[in-house]
Amino acid sequence: MVNIANDHESSPIMTTEQPERGARNYSGTATVPQSAPSATGTRTAVTRYLLAGIRVALGWVFLWAFLDKLFGLGRSTPAANAWLDGGSPTAGFLGKAATGPFAGIYHAMAGNAVVDALFMIALLGIGTALILGIGMRIAAAAGALLMILMWTAVLPPETNPFMDDHLIYAAVLILLALLGAGTTWGLGRRWAATSLVRRNTWLT
Repeated sequence: MVNIANDHESSPIMTTEQPERGARNYSGTATVPQSAPSATGTRTAVTRYLLAGIRVALGWVFLWAFLDKLFGLGRSTPAANAWLDGGSPTAGFLGKAATGPFAGIYHAMAGNAVVDALFMIALLGIGTALILGIGMRIAAAAGALLMILMWTAVLPPETNPFMDDHLIYAAVLILLALLGAGTTWGLGRRWAATSLVRRNTWLT
């Protein structure tokens, strides 16, 4: 029959032959083997696992800070200053390390029981949410706010006019939530499928 597209006769017999690897099609471009792995798919998978690893690592940073201050594990909090033994999780940082234009405010807040409780609840909640991959929006917002407040407590930073690790942590937390990092190595999908979260999407 006449093939209008190619303007020549073609055989009506169907063939099952596949083009050889590296063969060229009629347009002159190389034919990509069907079994070739997708570079885009590989990059996507690597990115998902990398984001999940960063999420878990940051979660552990927050959770460890909570445990160390709760029990006085000796890393940054001596056993004698454990919260369970009557120590204050905020007295050291806000009372002694706070500097800059807001130092007076933070000094007045240091050691306050309400401030201590809110700080510890924030550390526990943010750390747990990040490790489990649930409530990422709330965890990112609360974590970013906590980091920015801690940044204002040490203005200006010692080694830079304005930038320090607190701002970097805040940006990374927001990025993790925006990219849905809780769905890999986490319970993000199951959490989003619950009736509570479906009714209140801000909990995702």
